[in-house]
Amino acid sequence: MPELNEPFVVAIPARHDASRLPGKPLRLLGGRPLVLHVAERALAAGAHQVWVATDDERVARVLDGQGVQVAMTATGHASGSDRLAECARIAGWGDGALVVNLQGDEPFAPPEGIRAVAAALSSSGHPMATLATPIEQAAQLFDPNTVKLVTDARGDALYFSRAPLPWHRDGFARSRQVLPESAAPFLRHIGIYAYRAGFLRQFAALPPGRLERTESLEQLRALEAGFRIAVALTPVAFPPGVDTLEDLERAQRHLDGLA
Repeated sequence: MPELNEPFVVAIPARHDASRLPGKPLRLLGGRPLVLHVAERALAAGAHQVWVATDDERVARVLDGQGVQVAMTATGHASGSDRLAECARIAGWGDGALVVNLQGDEPFAPPEGIRAVAAALSSSGHPMATLATPIEQAAQLFDPNTVKLVTDARGDALYFSRAPLPWHRDGFARSRQVLPESAAPFLRHIGIYAYRAGFLRQFAALPPGRLERTESLEQLRALEAGFRIAVALTPVAFPPGVDTLEDLERAQRHLDGLA
């Protein structure tokens, strides 16, 4: 894993009215709002600054005095990246600032993983970086809610998909119940990103591409436009995030198990 020798900012998009779990940033986990858990993960990673980009004053109020800064952003952003581009303008980051986009529903994001994606961006020289982890179960590979990716020989992303990638022709002809031995690894995408602030603004200004619209995967916009995305393997496991009420209940059980 490359060393990280420059400061970085963590920016957390926290839209209040998430479609699958309204009021998500303020939902309680261990008796405390979800967004507080995420902000603490970012602070523990050693970020130079932690910003939360939100569209709701109630989210801003629970963050008061927590060592983070808040950017009040518009309600109509289509994606977290669009919200962070507005945050970059409000915060006044220079084009070269290293910004980690940590989703506001990742209360157990490991500090080592946050630093790893920042280091991947810093060492690659690319405008964007992300993380991946090996897939070990066939059911996960065939799950369209699990985003898969393939990389080139340098470790840069070639493609992201909800479909099984790469397709092992002979192995899956025999069975789709177990993962075959493959020269190319089966990788699950972890939805944490690092960008240079200048590229973040450029990316948000790009129109969604055909591949992004087809797969509903925002990162394909960058690949279709010809930009490179560095991919690093996460050094530690990323527990699942919180998208639904069932996820929140599972997260509470996980937190109880850590106590």
